[in-house]
Parts: sequence; C-alpha cells; structure tokens
Amino acid sequence: MAVMKKMILLFLALLGAGTLVFGQNGSLVDVAQAYADGKYQEAWKKASAISRADPDNAAAWYYGGISLFALERSGSVPEGDAAQYFQKAIALDSTNYWYRDRLATVWMLRGEKELATAEYEHILRDFPKRTDAYYQLVNLYIQDNDAPKALKMIDEIELIQGKSDPTVMTRYRILLAQKKQEEALAVLQEYSEEYASPQVLSMLGDHQMGMFSDSLALDYYNQALALDKDFAPALLGKAETYRMTRHFPEFFSTLQQLMDNAEASAPAKADYLMQVLQHSDPRFLQTWTPQLDSTWNTAVSRHPADSSVVMGAGVWYYRSGRPEQALDLFGRYAQAHPDQFGARVTWLQMLSELNRDEQVLAETEKALADFPDKVALLEFSGAALYRRKDYPGVIANCERMIALAPKDSAVCLNAYALMGDMYYQTGEKEKCFKTYKKALKINDSFAPVLNNYAWYLSKEGRTLGHACKMARKAVAQEPDNATYLDTLGWILHLQGKDEEAKPIFKHAMLYGGKESAVTLMHYARVLEKLGETDLAKVYRRQAESKSEQGEE
Repeated sequence: MAVMKKMILLFLALLGAGTLVFGQNGSLVDVAQAYADGKYQEAWKKASAISRADPDNAAAWYYGGISLFALERSGSVPEGDAAQYFQKAIALDSTNYWYRDRLATVWMLRGEKELATAEYEHILRDFPKRTDAYYQLVNLYIQDNDAPKALKMIDEIELIQGKSDPTVMTRYRILLAQKKQEEALAVLQEYSEEYASPQVLSMLGDHQMGMFSDSLALDYYNQALALDKDFAPALLGKAETYRMTRHFPEFFSTLQQLMDNAEASAPAKADYLMQVLQHSDPRFLQTWTPQLDSTWNTAVSRHPADSSVVMGAGVWYYRSGRPEQALDLFGRYAQAHPDQFGARVTWLQMLSELNRDEQVLAETEKALADFPDKVALLEFSGAALYRRKDYPGVIANCERMIALAPKDSAVCLNAYALMGDMYYQTGEKEKCFKTYKKALKINDSFAPVLNNYAWYLSKEGRTLGHACKMARKAVAQEPDNATYLDTLGWILHLQGKDEEAKPIFKHAMLYGGKESAVTLMHYARVLEKLGETDLAKVYRRQAESKSEQGEE
C-alpha cells in the first residue's frame, strides 16, 4: 500500500496543475495505476475517455501518449500515434518539461534524429538548466559525428554544474574519436590533478595501456584502487596489464580479487575469463590450470545463480578434458533453474555425450513435461536408445515425435530419417524405404536421407539408376562429404562405370575417406577393375589394417 501511495503522489507531482477528472470515465489516478501495473491498453483507453470528456486536459493526453508508446515498444500495434498525443499535451501546456521530454524521447527511440535534436534544442531554450537534456543532445550530436556541437554542449553543462566524471569522460572519448590523443589525454590528466576519481584514473590507465606504457598504466590503476580497493575497472585493467606483460602470478592474484568482487558484473567477469581462454595458447592453459580452476570457482562461489558464470565454468572444465566436473556444474544449475530451457538442453547434451543414457531418458521426460512444445527434446531420447541398440525403442520414440510435432516440420523430417535407418537395422526393408519416401516428401533435398536411401538400395541391388540420382543429389549439396562420395562412387562401380567412379573416390580420399575401411576397400576394388593392381593392393592393405583394428 505504501508503494502505491508513493506512486500516486509521484504521478500527481508530475501532472502539476493538471485537472483530475472523476465520474463515469474514471480518474487519472486510475490511469496511473493501470499504467503502473503494465496494463497499457487499459491505461490508454481510460486516458482517451478522459480526453474526450475534457479535451483541454493536458495530463490526459500525456498519459494517453506514454501508454501508446509503451504498447509500441512492447511490439503491439497501437491504435493511435504517441507523438500526436504528446504534441496535443504540449499545445495545451508548453511549460511542462516532461511532456516535451517524452516527445523528444519518442523521436529519438524511433530513429528520428533530426526531430529529436530539434525538440531537445527547443527544450533547452525554455529550460536552460535541465542538464539531462544537454546530455541527450550530446549523444545525438555524437551519433551525427558533429563533434564541435557535442563539445559545445559539454562546455555548457560544465558552466551549469561544473566538471564531473561524465563530462570529462565524454569529452575524452570525443577527442579520441577525432584522433586527438594528446588533447584527450590532457583532459583526463588535468581533471585527475584536481579531483580524486577512480573512474578517470582507470581511464588514464587504459589510455597508457593502449600506448604500451605498462608501468604508467599500473601506476594509475593502483592510484584508483587506493581510492577504492574494489573498483572493478581498475582491477580488470591491472589484471590485463599483468597478463599482457606475462606477469602471470600477479595476473592471477589480481584476477582473484576481481572474481571475488561482489559489485563487479557477473556477465562481465565471465566474458573476460572466456576471452582469456580463447586467446591463450594451450601451453598457458595447461601450465596455469590450477589457477584458472581457482579463478572460475571463485566466480561461481560469488555468483552461483548467474548463468554466464556457471555455464562458463562448465565450458572451461569441459575444454580442459574434465567433462565430469562440467556435467556437475551444468546439472546443478539446470536443477536450480528448471525454467531455463537453454540450461536444460546443455545438461542433456553433456549427459548424452557421457553416455548417461538412463539419466538422458529420465531428464528428457522431465524437460518435455516442463516444455511440452519442445518436441525436439525427444532427439536426446532417440540417441540414448540407439546407443543401447534398442532399435524398436528408437522407432517408437520417432513415432512419438511425429505425433507431437507439426506436420512437415524439421522434427518430423529428422524422425522419419532416423526411423527409416532403424527399420533397415531391424530387417524391415520395405518399411525403411517407405519411411524414407515420407521424409523426402517433407524435403526432397535432405542429404542424409538421400545418401542412406541410395546406399541401402545399392546393398539390395535395386533400382541403381534411381539410387545414383539420389547419391548425386546428396554429393551436390556436400561435395566434400567422404561418406556421400563413397556411396556415389560405389553405385557407379556397381553400374560398371569405374572410370567415372575413380575420381569420386580420389576426392573422397582427400576428405576423410582414408579413415574408413569400407571406403578404402571400395576404392581398391574400383582400381582392380581398372587394372591398377599395385595401387589397389596399397588401399586394400590399408582397409584390412583398419578392419583388424575394429574400424569400419
């Protein structure tokens, strides 16, 4: 109740001398409450009713405008134009700063920079001490690359309220964009000599790091930290300076401070650590693994509910060859946040990769119960059943996917493709071919089905011409896929077209064909048919060697 009273008092203060209208149309207090509750359509209708009853009520037009604009920003198509409502309010009461400001905001957020600029310039003529309008103009001038006007606005702000961190930093960035580095640096230095600011000192450190002045950068960061020992930008800059100069013990010591900083942004911490991982060589990662573990663990302890930190730590453990630790992190986070679909999927992916098939089956059902429209989750079940060689179970799982998913969807396509493979495995060949046809009705260019359909037809010695067309179509889509090349080359061999098959197999050898005993043996047979017996022996021996090692 206290919050509601506070909101209504704020609303009344905002309206100023606006008249409250009561009666059958309700009051502006009702409008304010509906707007505060996020019921923008209701707020607009009530405000419109009041403005119809009292066309000279500027506040009603204003509240109709902000309600319409809220609808517009939420993706709805409002029944009126917010700008026109604000213009009507301003025409009735041009002395209300908020009416004018909201109109300028509408223009700015709609990308109407010229209109926004003109409105803010008009506002400043009437309200010369409203510094927030000055800042908006600075941003608009910067967007238009009008540095002189932006700098003039900063001068005017400083005349009103004196120098501050925001004005100094903005001036610095403008000058830097103009490639006036010495002038930009002088702005920061002059300010830091007069005012103690961790933010500006950190920017000075960043500037010196950009100039490769490591010792000066560290000095500025330390000055900033002397003022505020937990100032995150200074800790980050100091850590990065140590990293770039390869002072790794100092780097990790500073990084620990940053990770344990409760005020620093959790996503920013995770992003920085991921950048370190991505831009470090394997030797660094291996040498400093214990320190990286400790760093990630500190971040997780400080932010146990932040997805970017927890998932980032899981990625680190996974990439460093410790999937069990990654699984533990992903699992704990997914169980603590069952409403986050991405977290559930990541956990299922890890469970699947580690062949935790019983858990995969159980967690897939739980996830599907929470997200019934995400039928593709059943693909995890299908993979688990396949690993267990439960082919009838895979078929039943695919039938369930087809029953639940929209007709002709990608989910149905993948289900038909897998079901066809399973029917062949269980010896139900006619069902296999019929199922493949259903898949190709959804997408007649789906390469996995085209390849498998062609391959199984060739094994049966049936309709080789049709099989060859499908194999060619698959290869056309993935010309460097060794499996697809092998299928096409073998069918050509079965058709007696060994001259045409030979370059297909040569191409396959360049893109992974040498890793397959089957492909190597097929190539050897083509070469034998062409009389190239010596080369055929080489590939036959390689194929036999792989077969002896249990490789297909």
